[in-house]
Order: sequence, then C-alpha cells, then structure tokens
Amino acid sequence: MSFFIPAAYADTAAAGPAGSGFEWVFLIGFLVIFYLMIWRPQAKRAKEHKNLLGNLQKGDEVVTSGGIAGKVSKVAEDFVVIEVSDTVELKFQKQAIAATLPKGTLKAI
Repeated sequence: MSFFIPAAYADTAAAGPAGSGFEWVFLIGFLVIFYLMIWRPQAKRAKEHKNLLGNLQKGDEVVTSGGIAGKVSKVAEDFVVIEVSDTVELKFQKQAIAATLPKGTLKAI
C-alpha cells in the first residue's frame, strides 16, 4: 500500500436508479424515430416495387438495377425478356427491374 495515497472506503450503500421514468421516455422516443425514419419509408418502397412488378406488361420501357434500359417483350411469372436493341433480347429476373420509364423515352436516345 502506498503511504502517500490514503485508502478510500464507501460510507453508505449505493442509491437506487434515479429518474426511472426518463429512461422509458427515451426508449419510446427512440422507437418512434426508428419507425418514422426507417421502417415506414422502407415498407412504402417495398410496396411500390411490388406493384411495379405486378403491373409489368409487354411494351413497357424499363430500367434494370444494373442500368440497362429496354422494352419488355415477354413477361413470365419470375422472368422478363427485355429488348435492348432490334436484335438483342436479354432475360432478367423480375426483381432486377428498378423502374419503368415514360413511353417514348428510348426512342429519344
């Protein structure tokens, strides 16, 4: 033991948690912020993408998640055939479709 540093002893027992209501308010506030900023927008985006895939038809102009733009020439249950040019057709999974384009967009390119 050091002669220059006196030993510290506890005088009383530790008190219980103070302000226990504040922790609940903080937790509920955190959950509300999580719901509003993360959960709800993600669910909305997923619902819109599901509607987009369900409404795909032959002749729609689409863009894939890889950035390939083309016109839908065939729609199956899980796959879509996209016409990229007059002689090139590519087969994609429906989930790879990122967005539809307005009619006539590809003719302008």
